[in-house]
Amino acid sequence: MALEPEAASIWCKKLPSDGFISEKHNAESLDQFPGTQYIVVDCGGGTIDITVHEVLGGGGLKERHKVSGNDLGGQTVDRNFKHFLREMFPEGVWDEFEQNSPSAAQRMMYDFTYLKQSEKDAQISCPFTLGKLAKEKSDSENFVQSERGASWDGDFIKISRDKMRSFYDESLKGITENLIKIFTSGLTIKYILLVGGYAQSKILQQHITDQFGQQCKVLCPFRAQEAILRGAVEFGRNPDVVVSRKSSYTYGFAVCEKFDESKHKKEKKFTAKGVELSRDIFRKLVEEGEDLGSEDTKEFLCSSARADQVEMKLRFFRSLRKDPVYVDEWGVEEVGSFIVDMTGGGKVKLEIDFGSTEITATGTNLISGKKQAVKIHFMTTDRECVIDGDAEDAVSVGTEQSGPLEGTD
Repeated sequence: MALEPEAASIWCKKLPSDGFISEKHNAESLDQFPGTQYIVVDCGGGTIDITVHEVLGGGGLKERHKVSGNDLGGQTVDRNFKHFLREMFPEGVWDEFEQNSPSAAQRMMYDFTYLKQSEKDAQISCPFTLGKLAKEKSDSENFVQSERGASWDGDFIKISRDKMRSFYDESLKGITENLIKIFTSGLTIKYILLVGGYAQSKILQQHITDQFGQQCKVLCPFRAQEAILRGAVEFGRNPDVVVSRKSSYTYGFAVCEKFDESKHKKEKKFTAKGVELSRDIFRKLVEEGEDLGSEDTKEFLCSSARADQVEMKLRFFRSLRKDPVYVDEWGVEEVGSFIVDMTGGGKVKLEIDFGSTEITATGTNLISGKKQAVKIHFMTTDRECVIDGDAEDAVSVGTEQSGPLEGTD
């Protein structure tokens, strides 16, 4: 599975200079020289996802900045346009029209989506039913409110270029702030690559060029909305092209440590096998922002905290904080778990595979050979768990490296 920004990056690396939009004759393509760094801005409808890639020897890609962004994609512009319509017509008219004539309202929004690709004054057709409803709801002949930069002309709403651009202000501000953070992080950026359907907007393209064109070159492929799909196909053929990624979160699992009153909370103390332990300790697997290669793995040897234990539960957590102490403190959330059958005793080997865009954790009973696993999408907010067994049974976990791991009594 490829992330959308990296799928687009993979495709755009293959494009010649005439594969990118350019108003000049000296069109550019992405350099393939090792060390070239560029920002990928995936401009979707709902979100803006931004990352930085560096070209490595052999054509591989290394992620230099973890995927970041916001929820200020193209739909933000649509929402602002709808707000404008609510203000322009008498109170409640647009909402009633949208509810009673959804097809006509959708057509109007589709027309607006097309107009977003232009940077000129716009004229959008207004359905007869909307004008009729506005007239019925108004006490005067002037049933359309005066809006600066917009006017009503029979069957059309005329919108000036400046007014059209105002619908973008919120989104453009968010994108600009994220890009400034990257430019001040010490990276040597040569290009900004705009991809996704929203990237087709001339207003967006011009804004990014105006803001950052003196620092780097801004590129946008023709059919920018197709770059992600085409790149995903290329990734499927060669998944090793992305050599390393940045972890978006700090990941860990719950363990126990020998109780130390100088650093552990008293309420976390319990006794097992005659030893005082502290539960709910966050054992770090990977830190937020850490580089992870596609073949990186880690192993732990786990033992039970209690002699009569018949099942072992391993619980996995994530946080945007770099050094959580306990798994139940603020900013830490559980993202998966599984249970390993401990009938007959033995230890559990925990293997962590950081390949691709997900973490795969596998627990194996070294006596019976029974296995359980969980997959966690560590590059996104999504998560997928594969769990067998009764997750509500009381279990404990331990390790030979640092004492028993966390478990429930």
